[in-house]
Amino acid sequence: MRIFNFVNAYGCEIGDNSKIGAFVEIQKGAFIGKNCKISSHTFICEGVHIEDNVFVGHNVTFINDMFPRAANPDGSLQTEADWVCVETFIKKGASLGSSVTILGGVTVGENAIVGAGSVVTKDVPANTIVAGNPAKIIRKTDN
Repeated sequence: MRIFNFVNAYGCEIGDNSKIGAFVEIQKGAFIGKNCKISSHTFICEGVHIEDNVFVGHNVTFINDMFPRAANPDGSLQTEADWVCVETFIKKGASLGSSVTILGGVTVGENAIVGAGSVVTKDVPANTIVAGNPAKIIRKTDN
């Protein structure tokens, strides 16, 4: 495993031979498999499960709260007790281009490719290429 400077990783699991770029945050309860490359400036929040051999481009953001709020109706600040973590799954061999945003509850299938700048709002089938906002299927991959 190789972790560059200025990485904030706590309470997470990172598999053998994975490479984590600078300025990445990996929160508690997140999982990164073996042989992954996580590029700089990426945010991996609680509830994200990244399987083996996954590429994550620069500035990728994962979201785990479908209805984020700072305060409760009574004006008190929300705490962890006030929200539900929505899990996200990135399957083996998938690739996420730079500046992709992945909404909570999504599964990106094996060997799928998500084009740079895409916003993924629903599941991506295995062996497909998606792009856009919202991401839509472009075509099947060659493998």
